[in-house]
Amino acid sequence: MTDTSIDKLARATPKTVARRIKGLSDRSIAWLFVAPTIFLLLAVNIFPLIWTIRLSFTDFRVNRPNRDVEWVGLRNYERILTDPDIWATMQATAHFLFWTIVFQVLIGFFLAFLINKKFKGNDLWTTIIVFPMMLSPAVVGNFWTFLYQPQIGLFNYVVAFFTGVDPASFSMIGSVNLAPWAIVIADTWMWSPFVMLICLAGLRSIPDSIYEAAECDRASKWRQFWTITVPMVLPFLMLAVLFRGIENFKMFDLVVQLTGGGPGNTTTLTSIDLKREAFERWRTGYSSAYAVILFVTVFGLASIYVKALNKVKER
Repeated sequence: MTDTSIDKLARATPKTVARRIKGLSDRSIAWLFVAPTIFLLLAVNIFPLIWTIRLSFTDFRVNRPNRDVEWVGLRNYERILTDPDIWATMQATAHFLFWTIVFQVLIGFFLAFLINKKFKGNDLWTTIIVFPMMLSPAVVGNFWTFLYQPQIGLFNYVVAFFTGVDPASFSMIGSVNLAPWAIVIADTWMWSPFVMLICLAGLRSIPDSIYEAAECDRASKWRQFWTITVPMVLPFLMLAVLFRGIENFKMFDLVVQLTGGGPGNTTTLTSIDLKREAFERWRTGYSSAYAVILFVTVFGLASIYVKALNKVKER
């Protein structure tokens, strides 16, 4: 805006409004500008949450809007918490969550430790390593589905090369025992670079003077690693675990494209099961209670974990 237009706007402002604005503090003006965004966030996040909690106490079905809605109290929660199929789904989710985090932390930290060493082609290798996380999970799911094909998939032939088994004798996504590991491998391949970047930031934040002082004290490389590198990178590792834990708890598209939750319900995670309850069986009230339980679980575990992370950072 030009000075002329600003002057016109100032003259057009009613005197009462101008006096009120002129009397506002900087803090009040800041809240005035931020308020629309806060209101929008509340409308998008808080209102749906409250509405979901309300629906969780009813037998509402969204595909039957004209049906009388009955207030069922805690019945939906009781049915969910006593359903063995739900607990089997939770177990599959816990298996996926635990092993993906373990592998991603180990591989990500190892890659970060290597990349942190200055060598020729460092930037090129960093770009190549982070390439998988730039892809869409749906694309990665289709890509690994092709790799897992028993007849033409490269994965079976790599396993056969190292073990000597027949490539067509097993199917990663068709076996009850191997399918859970198939989604773990694909997710680890995709998101280990993310952990690597966080760990790399931690490694490069360590001052060189600390290592120089340790060398003056004749500390070995191995002792420097365990007494300097690991403790100072630990908060970054824990932050990566927090991010990946939350994301993997709600993992959906990669698993759907890769196994569809099968064979049977072997790889049916809670997010997939919730989607089926809400949009295939149309049990809206039941699925709302399911969503509330998952939200409370993630929020509670994340809160406890953040407190532990803060204690580690304060040391």
